[in-house]
Amino acid sequence: MSSVTFETKCYEKDWEILLKTGRLEQMIKRNCFDFAERILYINNVADPDQVRFYAGKLKERDVITQYVFVDEYAREALDFFGLDRDSFRGGYYYSIQELVGIYRCQTEYLLHFAGDSMLEKPFHWIEQSIAKLEEDPRVKVVNCLPDGSACEAEAQAYEEDDNFWLGYGFSDQCYLIRTADYRQRIFNETHPASERYPQYGGELFERKVDSWMHNHDFLRATYKNGNYLHRNYPSNRLVRTIARMAGRYDR
Repeated sequence: MSSVTFETKCYEKDWEILLKTGRLEQMIKRNCFDFAERILYINNVADPDQVRFYAGKLKERDVITQYVFVDEYAREALDFFGLDRDSFRGGYYYSIQELVGIYRCQTEYLLHFAGDSMLEKPFHWIEQSIAKLEEDPRVKVVNCLPDGSACEAEAQAYEEDDNFWLGYGFSDQCYLIRTADYRQRIFNETHPASERYPQYGGELFERKVDSWMHNHDFLRATYKNGNYLHRNYPSNRLVRTIARMAGRYDR
């Protein structure tokens, strides 16, 4: 079996949702895969000691194998990839965890979920996705259907087979990658098609990856037979707390 790391991240507005509910455990379990590592990255929180306490509880329960504070590796990662903060043009905090995660990854493959994304239900997809990465050198990332948007994925596809649609694009909500493809200095490229990403994010990670893929005719494979849900958490802390206490994020 191929070795895969699962990673996700939390920050000030969502760490309580991931660390004080059953959500993170569900995020991992729904992939139906025995991960070599299950890592929580902690980025930009107001009280690191408090977050460390709750992350430690998840590690004690073996929900995660590690928790990592992004700032401790940010400088190393930037140097490794030949980047600096200014190169993100305001998108640094949207991007630095993903780069640290790739820089630190010790397994052949890396599965990333944003903290507000998870599979809708349990299903097997990673084995088939790794096979796709291995058999087609054009494919540099695999994801599941975002929110079940099959019509959109099919319309944007250049090719398809029984299990995947192939096309351009990259999203940091969910991605499965071969680590070696990304542990290179590939994040300084631009492409006109990548201008579709939100301007508030500057030269953020997903825009950089999308530009690299377009410039080299690399493709994304989207798994047809299962989807993930992406739901922004409420911006109001009281609303988030009420929802968390009501068990909304345990499922």
